[in-house]
Amino acid sequence: MGLKEKSKEITMDFEMQVKQVADKVRTLADSIETEEATKNAFIMPFIGDVLGYDVFNPKEVIPEFTADVGLKKSEKVDYALVLDDQIQILIECKKVGAPLSLENASQLYRYFACTKARIGVLTNGQIWNFYMDIDEANKMDSKPFLVLDLLDIDKNLLPELQKLTKPSFDISSIASTAEELKYVSAIKRAVSDEFKMPSDDFVRLLASHVYDGRLTKSAMMKFNPLVEKALKRFLNDQVNDRLTTALGADQKQAEDEAQAQTDTEEEVAEVSEIVTTTEEITAYNIIQAISCSEVSPERVTLRDAKTYCAIFLDDNNRKPIVRLLFNHKQKYIMLFKNAEPLDKTPIEALNEIYKYAGQIREEVQYLLTK
Repeated sequence: MGLKEKSKEITMDFEMQVKQVADKVRTLADSIETEEATKNAFIMPFIGDVLGYDVFNPKEVIPEFTADVGLKKSEKVDYALVLDDQIQILIECKKVGAPLSLENASQLYRYFACTKARIGVLTNGQIWNFYMDIDEANKMDSKPFLVLDLLDIDKNLLPELQKLTKPSFDISSIASTAEELKYVSAIKRAVSDEFKMPSDDFVRLLASHVYDGRLTKSAMMKFNPLVEKALKRFLNDQVNDRLTTALGADQKQAEDEAQAQTDTEEEVAEVSEIVTTTEEITAYNIIQAISCSEVSPERVTLRDAKTYCAIFLDDNNRKPIVRLLFNHKQKYIMLFKNAEPLDKTPIEALNEIYKYAGQIREEVQYLLTK
């Protein structure tokens, strides 16, 4: 197994491990009533199965981690995760469903400054907020660089989450992407919030692009529902455009397959009635000679039908060069422009085909680019 395949396998296994813990949260969250039950049901499995630490090894996972911080004595943070004999991650826990804010996790904030840990985690089992010291060294940021909601997993975040696991832990790699991830994720959440319920500032910003008057209180009241409606329509349009594109591709494929099937059936039905005349073969040789300045002659192919004789590039019915209509007293040729048929042109003698040599070569050149 190559490195690429092995990496893909590890990623798929990791996604499955995250999903399994997420399924537990989805199934059991309503029955959990305490912080301790949250730890046992969701947080310990996440530490063990997702982050990859042995929850039963106190050298790797230290519960109720205690240290003296300034005037604060014997304060505890719920878990400290140890790697290479050094505390790497501190985790503060809340009951599932409880709001997460640093005001409710002062121990985590203080411990971050007095240990060598670079990662702080605040979680209620469902939502996992990961913090670093991006803004100021040895001081935990007030905003997380990664937010994982197990009931609404953003798969784009899973590669970043995997960097935090014990087998992949590399603080330099984490730090190199944490700042961009922090702000991109925060902006994405802010945009999502604005789309759900536009703030006055956002309404004012958008209204100022279309309204020349003063944005008074009454004007804001008028624009609030208009902005909300416009945002919803924008999202719907984006979704519909993608669906139309996808359905269009599927429809084109179905049409192509149906056309190919029709062509095959027509060929089978007509083959017994088809006679390729000497004139058609001569005209075909002329077109081959004209086209040989662009392609080798064998790529210019003939396919006879009951009512006409078609000349293709590479025997591909979607790459027509010329169509010969010689089955009546008056002979015609039909030229093509960008694979679209032009009006049929009457000819009296086969050498008149040379008059259209320039158009034939141009069409071959176009077909070569398809």
